[in-house]
Amino acid sequence: MKIEVIENENSRIDKYLSTKLLEFSRNKIQKLIEEGNVLVNDKVITNSYKVSVGDVISVIDTKSVEDNKELIPCNIPLDIVYEDDDLLVINKKSGMVTHPAPGNYENTLVNALIGKYNLSNNDIRPGIVHRLDKDTSGLMLVAKNDYIHEKLAKMIQEKVVERYYLALVEGTFNHETGTIDAPIGRDNYNREKQVVTSINSKKAITHFKVLKRYKNYTLIECKLETGRTHQIRVHMAYINHPVVGDPLYGKKIKDSDFGQLLHSYKIKFPHPRTGKILEFEKEPPEEFENILHSLVD
Repeated sequence: MKIEVIENENSRIDKYLSTKLLEFSRNKIQKLIEEGNVLVNDKVITNSYKVSVGDVISVIDTKSVEDNKELIPCNIPLDIVYEDDDLLVINKKSGMVTHPAPGNYENTLVNALIGKYNLSNNDIRPGIVHRLDKDTSGLMLVAKNDYIHEKLAKMIQEKVVERYYLALVEGTFNHETGTIDAPIGRDNYNREKQVVTSINSKKAITHFKVLKRYKNYTLIECKLETGRTHQIRVHMAYINHPVVGDPLYGKKIKDSDFGQLLHSYKIKFPHPRTGKILEFEKEPPEEFENILHSLVD
């Protein structure tokens, strides 16, 4: 849907669109803008953008899955690492999408979860307090009720939850540790990608250390201080060490359908109800391990 501004409104875009798109609430419009589904003159903007005469506003994907689709419980096996009355720690397999979205309303982690549990109520993402990319495997937290969902989300925001990843990246490092402090925002030219940019971006910090060096690759551990979309993948590509197998920021593994070699292997946090420190580790999937074993030191 495209809207051309023909009068000098000089008003915020969220307010302007609420008068044009009567079927959407202002909150819904703000969410669309925040998700990058509203472009002005083919550029991503923020809710504070003020419209001007001649602006062409493009509204993309205005009918989201929660407007059109009902969540469908599916009988999909889950690898449950830990479970109590409040939460789950699961090991998500590579290739599994976290939550339903246009083009994939079934066979996601959410569909699998609601097939087995009554979870916290959060639109199309019940129980999901953080996500992993489709081809990223490993440990994820899931909330079973609204109280725990709110607590876990706040803990993640306040950096109380420690998340560690294993990544095989291209090239070798001369140093043992490093920190990438570079803001991330949506790529104006490819909406599927995120980039390091100072425009409409958010703070992003990734700490890493070298675990093992191979001839042309390096196995590293990454610890997230923030949790931006594609953060590790974007940051590694930014320093010219893209994650091996990353089809978006690097290159696919030849003759393989397996995705990027990125695995959430450790998570540590205090239980939001009891305060007890919980820590879990999970080895990478077999495909990841096989590739490591095939490399030359």
